[in-house]
Amino acid sequence: MIAVFCGMQNAICSLFGIRYPLIQAGMIWCSGWELASAVSNAGGLGIIGSGSMYPEVLREHIKKCKKATDQPFAVNIPLLYPDIDQHIDSVIELGVPIVFTSAGNPAKYTPRLKEAGIIVVHVIANEKFALKAESAGVDAVVAEGFEAGGHNGREETTTLCLIPLIKRAVDIPVIAAGGIASGASMAAVMALGADGVQIGSRFVLSEESSAHINFKDAVSIAGDGKTRLSLKALTPVRLLDNAFARNVYEAETACKTKEELQALLGKGRSKKGMFEGDLEEGELEIGQVSAFISQIMPAAKIVEEIILDYHYTIEKSAQKKFN
Repeated sequence: MIAVFCGMQNAICSLFGIRYPLIQAGMIWCSGWELASAVSNAGGLGIIGSGSMYPEVLREHIKKCKKATDQPFAVNIPLLYPDIDQHIDSVIELGVPIVFTSAGNPAKYTPRLKEAGIIVVHVIANEKFALKAESAGVDAVVAEGFEAGGHNGREETTTLCLIPLIKRAVDIPVIAAGGIASGASMAAVMALGADGVQIGSRFVLSEESSAHINFKDAVSIAGDGKTRLSLKALTPVRLLDNAFARNVYEAETACKTKEELQALLGKGRSKKGMFEGDLEEGELEIGQVSAFISQIMPAAKIVEEIILDYHYTIEKSAQKKFN
């Protein structure tokens, strides 16, 4: 079946076998099987975020997701994950159809995944790594702009600049990410050349998200300018303002060493914040678009609203005339 979106063939819908070119990001501590299956059942592509899962936990999430949906879904695997070989074994053995890789060089694992018949997508933040990903044989790339939550690129290139740059550089489909939470923003990046969108922060505030309610509530009232890209000396991450984030900023301003920053970060900081709900000492990863999000709702409703808003935006733009 040829996938159709907005009256024309869409490369992402065709590649994944989904109704809408809308992908829910694989976020640590927030995107388990409940969220992934809900998004897939609604016509998008749900992703299980494996970066916060032990190997046995990921296997359980995959099995539950397969029972909850007969639609395609994916697993996101950060390539720096310590037990990555076990994660790779699991997605192959359990028949996961699509894998999104991030935070590392895709050349090592892409051939093995492709040999198993798995579609591979890699997350990048600049032209250099987009070209490397394409050379590694991935089927598509996610071009993630500076606005995005979670771990981010050091270049601080915004989505507005990044999408046309990557679209010009590669011949494979490009999925836009960073700062997208509405149909209007989806229409904007599609106009820039994106073949689809990946959305994270908006789905943090879904009913099916495994994020702690304290974190969801904090995001729902976050205002403009309440996030900052931090820890660039280690692995860049965009954090919601709290006591821990302010301590990081003060340490960076004081030019603390990598070792001192690592000691400040410690272990389990993201779990403490996003999964356990410690709003002061936890690491709260979220995008700039959090200022736009205020309501917790079912994932299917989020997908529906975004797609309806997309169509409305396209129709409204078509009616405008230049004087």
